[in-house]
Amino acid sequence: MDLQDKVIVITGGGRGLGRAMALELASKGAKLALADLNQQDLDETIGLCAELGSEARGYIANVSVEADVEKLFDDVVSDFGTLHGLVNNAGITRDGLFIKVKDGKVAAKMTMDQWNLVMDVNLTGTFLCGREAACKMIELGTSGCIVNISSVSRSGNMGQTNYTATKAGVQAMAVTWAKELSRYGIRAASIAPGYIGTEMVMSMKPEALEKIAAGIPAKRLGKPEEIASTVTFILENDYVNGRCFEIDGGLRI
Repeated sequence: MDLQDKVIVITGGGRGLGRAMALELASKGAKLALADLNQQDLDETIGLCAELGSEARGYIANVSVEADVEKLFDDVVSDFGTLHGLVNNAGITRDGLFIKVKDGKVAAKMTMDQWNLVMDVNLTGTFLCGREAACKMIELGTSGCIVNISSVSRSGNMGQTNYTATKAGVQAMAVTWAKELSRYGIRAASIAPGYIGTEMVMSMKPEALEKIAAGIPAKRLGKPEEIASTVTFILENDYVNGRCFEIDGGLRI
């Protein structure tokens, strides 16, 4: 896919990895539809995209709410006239041990709120956005691509029963969509980032960051731009389909 003037939706596009993806794709000439819950973040990212000469628009939408997602894609197609891609980037964490034991007794359990909130945003949100994007591309007769953001944690990580379940799920959905949607000219793939130096991660204590980096063969955290360039690779290479790309500095060698 030549990204010049292609319309790409990025969920969680206001900051962090979403902003890095928006700026990367803007530099390639894509038109961006950025979905988020924070208007100020959206406005800042839109301004940065404009500086790169790209048209970008912001949309307030909760990806876990079906009506919001349906309206989001209706509005995007109404505003831009078409749709060529989606990056399912929106996600949250609510970490905690599955069961916390103290002195042989259960002291705490992962709550249903912790479970449901992460499921709603990470898994249901990815499902809803992927579904609506595919519907629009099929109705419009456009070929395109859906990229799901998974995580190296999808294979299991202490304190993240909820998060790991969702990230395994979004990878599996991309494989399923690749098999189902290719007949319509729609590809799907996923990216599993390792530890990436987003604002949230970099706010951790320096000693914690040093410990994390020491356990990565590359001896550093990844840069948001390195995930963004992987998104570009997937969108541009029309023979990439159904695969998950681990961008983790060798963490899972």
